[in-house]
This record gives sequence, structure tokens and C-alpha cells, in this order.
Amino acid sequence: MAAPGWRHPRARLAAALRSLRAARQHRAREPPRAEPVQAALYVHWPYCQKRCSYCNFNTYIPRGLDEESVRSCLSREAQTLIRLSQVQRISSVFFGGGTPSLASPLTIAAVLETVSRCAHLAADAEVTLEANPTSASASRLAGFRASGVNRLSIGIQSLDDAELRLLGRNHTADEALGTLEEAKKLFPGRTSVDLIFGLPGQSVSSWARGLEELLQLCDDHVSLYQLTLERGTSLFKQVQRGSLPVPKQEVVAEMYESAQEMLRDVGFRQYEVSNFARNGALSTHNLSYWQGSQYIGVGPGAHGRFVPRAHGESLREARIQTLEPDSWMKEVLACGHGTRKQTVLSQLEVLEEVLVLGLRMDIGITHQHWLQFATSLSLWDVFGTSEEVKELEDQGLLLLDNRGLRCSWKGLAVLDSLLLTLLNQLQKSWEDRTAHRT
Repeated sequence: MAAPGWRHPRARLAAALRSLRAARQHRAREPPRAEPVQAALYVHWPYCQKRCSYCNFNTYIPRGLDEESVRSCLSREAQTLIRLSQVQRISSVFFGGGTPSLASPLTIAAVLETVSRCAHLAADAEVTLEANPTSASASRLAGFRASGVNRLSIGIQSLDDAELRLLGRNHTADEALGTLEEAKKLFPGRTSVDLIFGLPGQSVSSWARGLEELLQLCDDHVSLYQLTLERGTSLFKQVQRGSLPVPKQEVVAEMYESAQEMLRDVGFRQYEVSNFARNGALSTHNLSYWQGSQYIGVGPGAHGRFVPRAHGESLREARIQTLEPDSWMKEVLACGHGTRKQTVLSQLEVLEEVLVLGLRMDIGITHQHWLQFATSLSLWDVFGTSEEVKELEDQGLLLLDNRGLRCSWKGLAVLDSLLLTLLNQLQKSWEDRTAHRT
């Protein structure tokens, strides 16, 4: 016999959804506020079925997972940090991992219900969930949609079974395409796919063939990531031993350039270094990162950037939550949150982040946007008289004009090599301004 107070998960999910909708409707009736303080919310689900050979993320293989306790702690930390930030509106929610499609729809609904109780979460706010094909059956995806998810990001990574085995993925290309087909039915126009290029043994032609196949089947958002060999991973060790050949950098660059061209030819806009969208299907959550907006990180190892206004603070903090899930849960139960490290960011540090992240976008950084963070130091003041910046412009890598500062298509491909010059110039301009004030 069930214990007193027990309800079937479906009944609990339905009740949670009713509460969520009621909270949203209640907040929708509230009078509008002038420029409400807002933030995006990232929720980290740290568990995976297995660790991929290239992965160094904060992930764990669960043994005897008590999901109800994890759910409770995620909800409690979300409540604590939203109230600490005093944000009035959550602009988007992103469930990342790990493999959040291993969580139950009930967990997703419970977190969203908490968010709606603590701040305004519009009924049409973007709510994204990362999914792996092996944990995303049609019925499970439908459960996530019913819980409040309205955008899916599928980790396909490759459509070559040999490459998938090399990456340590636990799905096949056919399984990935089956998940994509079901996702497009449930989340039409809001299904994103991830691919990795620059794999050991991969050629430009094999990469192009796989991308061409995907472009015939994908939805309106594609993310392309160059493989990074992270120290400590299985793939890194194999390459270090010489047992796996790594493509030369010029070959990897050709893969990226061919992908840019192929995606443009079928109507995709490259709105960020690694992200392409058509029909307006940009990720609003990720845009909030690149635009330097506040975001709150919930869950083991999550990162955040927000002002803790409830403590009377006015400066943004960088926060990192405790990495290990069991330790994190103990801290949440004791303190309401598991923040392990918090660092107050200076105005210069905030500007550095705005510069580094903003230049990842095709539109770059407009003058108006920059002045939101630096009211007395314009883009012209910082970069307008720099000989080094002028040289980058002459090379066709960078543009500084009446719109703002941005990379050319050629510059986006080598952004990391431009940033050292730009960051040095920003620091010099900041120090010169400080010296003139004293």
C-alpha cells in the first residue's frame, strides 16, 4: 500500500502544472513595472548515463539517485537565488548538463513552478532542455513539453557511427535522427541540434557529407563546435599517446568555413561564432549571455552573474555553485543555496566580459549597448585611436563604425587571436581614464 500522502507521479505532475499556470496567470494580471530587473536562469542537471571520451564537464554517473531530493534542492536554490537577486522577471530558463533529459518531467515542472512563484515567467518565455537521443523517447519528449519545455537542444554530435563511438556517445546515427524527427513534431521551429567537427581522422569531405545530410533533416537552429581536447579526458590521452591523428589547424579552419557556406546557402544566419538560425529561431537564452545580461546559475557547478540586491549590494558578482552533487545538496539544505565561490566584479571586469562575449555575435557590440555598461567611456574612446585596432581593420578582421564594434566573417573565425589586442587596449584606456580622474 502506498504511504499516506503519496500520489501517482502523473497526478503530481498535473497538480504542479496547474499551480504553474495559476502562478503565471496571476502574475500576468499584475500592473506592468517600469524596466523590471530581469535575469536568465540556468539549471544544471549533473548526471549522465556514461561519460563521453571528450567531456570534462561537471558530470557524474549516478548510483542510487534520489531524484526527489535533487528536485527539492534545485527548487530551493532557485528560490533563494532569485530572491537574493531581487529580479522581477526571468527572461528564459535553460536546463543543461549533464543529461537533463534523464530527469523526470516532474522535476522540470517543479523547478518552473518555483520560478513562477518567485518572479514573473511569461507563458511564452523560452524554456530549453538539452537532450541525448537515448534518453529522449517520443513519450518522454511529450512529457517535457507538458512540463513547460518549449525548446529542445539535441546532442547529435555526428551522423557517423564510427565517430560516435570515438566520442563515447551511447547512441547511433539512426537513433539520433529518430529523436530529431520526434522532436520536430513536438517542438516545430524550436529544435536545435549540436554537431562537433575537427575529430581525429575526420576530413573536410567527410565532415561536409555529414553536415549536408543533417541539413536535409534538421529544424531551424544548428550549433557547431570545434572539438577541444581537454586534459584528463580519454580522448586527450589517446591523442597524447599518438594513437589518434588530429586534423591540422588549416584543415579544421576549412571545415568551419565550408560549414558557414553550406548553412548560408540553405537560409541560416550565423548570429554567433558557433550558432546558426533561420526563420528567427535564435536562442534568446544564449543571447542573454553574449549580451552581458544577468543570469542565475542553479545546481551543482552552475555559474551565475548577478547583483545580490537583497544584501544591499550594487555590484555584479560571479558565482560558482559547489561542484559535487551530494555536497551541494547538503549546503542547499543547510543554507538555501550551495554557492561555493562568489567574486565581486569590477566595472572593468564586467566590460571585459561584455567585449569578449559581445564580439561573438554577428552584430557585435552597438554603441548604445556598450554605454549601458560604460556611461563615460565610449567604444570610440577605447578603440578609435588605437593603431593596433586600425591594423585589424585594415586586415579586414574588425569593423568600428557608427553601428559599433564587430568582427567581419573572416574575423569571427579567428576571434580568439583578436581578443588579446582588444583587451589590452581596453585595459590601457581604462587606466588612462582613471589616471586623469585622480
